[in-house]
Amino acid sequence: MNRAELARLIDHSLLRPDSTEEEILAQAEVVRQWQIGFFCVQPSYVSLASGALGVSDARVVSVVGFPHGCDRSSVKAMAAELAVRDGAAEVDMVMNVGRFRSGRTQAVADEIAQVVRAIPGTPVKVILEACFLTDEEKRVACRLVRDAGAAFVKTSTGFNPGGGATVADVRLLRASVGPDFGVKAAGGIRTLADAHAMLEAGANRLGTSASATILSAVPL
Repeated sequence: MNRAELARLIDHSLLRPDSTEEEILAQAEVVRQWQIGFFCVQPSYVSLASGALGVSDARVVSVVGFPHGCDRSSVKAMAAELAVRDGAAEVDMVMNVGRFRSGRTQAVADEIAQVVRAIPGTPVKVILEACFLTDEEKRVACRLVRDAGAAFVKTSTGFNPGGGATVADVRLLRASVGPDFGVKAAGGIRTLADAHAMLEAGANRLGTSASATILSAVPL
């Protein structure tokens, strides 16, 4: 895979709660410079990021219910709708992990479907926060995500102490959703070796804030 091909698979992320407008603009320039496919920001920065990317081919991604996933379903759906109005081309929503682990799987499925319905035609990625789940729970969650109409299952927010993406989790998610569904690995992907490992395990999207470091290591 050459540099341009890898860049198109990256969601370049700036999601720290203390990120400033100046930092958003600076990272938008990184996205433009390296011709990265996507720029993932907090909802309040979607308009700014979208304007900063201008005529670039890069698309803005907004997070919803980030990082804990505990907002009410109606709040997540409205947040997704507002993000799309502001210029988001994709939405990464955090699954309600506590509700899922309580056995309320139908409620979780209904929430995902509600967000999907709120933004028809806009891909929704569902963050499982895999570090909190058993392997069987991950498999069940993958089925819920797929059946609810989302486009991707995503490993992690990268903001919880349990850890980010692992090769084992990416393999499990890919096996659970099949070959034609999206799998996004995110959290702790900092080197080209990390990126290659996740792609080889079955990811077809990478969430990282280390995009320039990764891409600069690709041989020309």
